[in-house]
Amino acid sequence: MKKIQCVVSPQWLWERLHDPQHDPQVVVVDCRFQLANPQWGYQQYFASHVPGAYYLDLEKDLSAPPNKHGGRHPLPDRDLLAQKLASIGIVSGETLVVAYDDSRFAFAARLWWLLRYLGHDRVALLDGGWQGWIADGYPVCDAIPAPKSGNFAPNPQPDWIVDIETVRARKDSPSVVLLDSRDGDRYRGEREPIDPIAGHIPGAVNSPWQLVSNERGNLQPLSRQQQLWADYQQADEIIVYCGSGVTACVNLFSMELAGIRTAKLYPGGWSDWCSYLI
Repeated sequence: MKKIQCVVSPQWLWERLHDPQHDPQVVVVDCRFQLANPQWGYQQYFASHVPGAYYLDLEKDLSAPPNKHGGRHPLPDRDLLAQKLASIGIVSGETLVVAYDDSRFAFAARLWWLLRYLGHDRVALLDGGWQGWIADGYPVCDAIPAPKSGNFAPNPQPDWIVDIETVRARKDSPSVVLLDSRDGDRYRGEREPIDPIAGHIPGAVNSPWQLVSNERGNLQPLSRQQQLWADYQQADEIIVYCGSGVTACVNLFSMELAGIRTAKLYPGGWSDWCSYLI
């Protein structure tokens, strides 16, 4: 079986876009976003983006509205997301989706994980993201592409996620690793810029999501990805969380590259957990 491509270079993408006959089944998605300024991402996209790219918003498209519990970015309604994905030309099991952002995969990885969770494996991240595309001198445009007619049939993988009750029940098991993906100072409770309470879930270990890439937004070598998770290879289950199930997907992406298939997402993350402590 041919291995699914998880990451592509700007050169690879430009060659496909420049010669559409080579691979017409490519859809590019711009995922730029800022938590502190939710309109910023679309404003940047509207001004300039990879030619032909569509925009998906973290909070409008890739998340459901938050409630008292469940975290700041609950998983989106699968049927609504499926409609959106179809409207940008994605066909289940066929289209190769290439996602990018300018935040070291923070938001593009959420789309990568969501598509795979819904049964669509043909999705890759653009190495270096928007900055890498610009730095390599590839063209940009401000034209908003017209909607397309795709066909996306969601096929969720329910065993890829866990809820708070599952975390409570399993977090102290010696065969389970609970992994916090946030910055070290947030994990240690020294700083909390978003959620009402600082700290981490008892028993969790820490591996900040930024370790997956360098400061330019390029993926670290495969050997580094494997090194990040070497201590957890023997775990029966790895539960990964962050503040709200977004940057945790960067670590899940890294684990996929490293060949780890036992990792699950706790979408609610610390924002869900601490909502029961208030």
